[in-house]
Amino acid sequence: MTEAVLIAGPTASGKSALAMRLAERLGGTVVNADSMQVYRDLRIITARPSLAEEAHVPHRLFGHVDAAENYSVGRWCRDVGVVLDEVRGAGRMPILVGGTGLYFKALTSGLAAVPAIPDDVRATVRARIVAEGAPALHAELMQRDPATAGRLMVNDRSRISRALEVVLATGRPLSDWHRDGLPPLVAADKAVKLFITCEREELVRRIETRFHAMLAAGALDEVRALAARKLDPLLPAMKAHGVPWLIRHLHGEISLEEAAEGGIMDTRRYAKRQVTWFRNQMDDWPAVRAEDAFERALRALK
Repeated sequence: MTEAVLIAGPTASGKSALAMRLAERLGGTVVNADSMQVYRDLRIITARPSLAEEAHVPHRLFGHVDAAENYSVGRWCRDVGVVLDEVRGAGRMPILVGGTGLYFKALTSGLAAVPAIPDDVRATVRARIVAEGAPALHAELMQRDPATAGRLMVNDRSRISRALEVVLATGRPLSDWHRDGLPPLVAADKAVKLFITCEREELVRRIETRFHAMLAAGALDEVRALAARKLDPLLPAMKAHGVPWLIRHLHGEISLEEAAEGGIMDTRRYAKRQVTWFRNQMDDWPAVRAEDAFERALRALK
């Protein structure tokens, strides 16, 4: 029996539209598996479903987190576990959709049972990475947790910070916690898994079109309200694609056109990384063209 439909793919590839269509057909509930669409402050700039779409079919875990929070894959797993029980209890099919590969990997393979990191440890590491730079902390991580450090780029500030926080707070390297993890929430062999693909030129066109549409829909005002909160720039919500560029525009550093170009370029690079990550980490997921995905999902469910 199918436990869930899992829809992943690069940003702007058509995942959300597919999830909506399947939810209509199957009597399903769309569940968010995107690390940026959890933030309530960022509906427009993260291309979250509209209010009308959320009213049309049930949606869960969209916009339920404040931008001041550092939401993690561990918290998502705890949240989505509760949601999956509720959705199935209501007799509906969970349709998980998003572009965050770590969410899907944790969902189907389990997750390291890392305890909560004390605020003072997190604040200290964040201050150090700003003052000393990511390479310096990567070098320290190489001494404390070489297995994890060896998998990270020397300028990957977020992941270096996270790994160093864990070893400083717990005395155990992140690689140890990964070995002693929590069980998966969805059995991989009982899920319909789809990785949506799109021709490169078409994907670039979609990314560009969508970014300009977000600006027309009020993304700049949304980012202005976020910037007014003066949050830590290292928080995930403050690094959502387009946000740093639009904040620079609001500060008078660059034009709106330059901000849009920067946001689009960051999004294009991210889409490329998403494809590479899934190809390397989740190679058992079938790659399906967006236009074929609906029928492919229905056939798999039968």
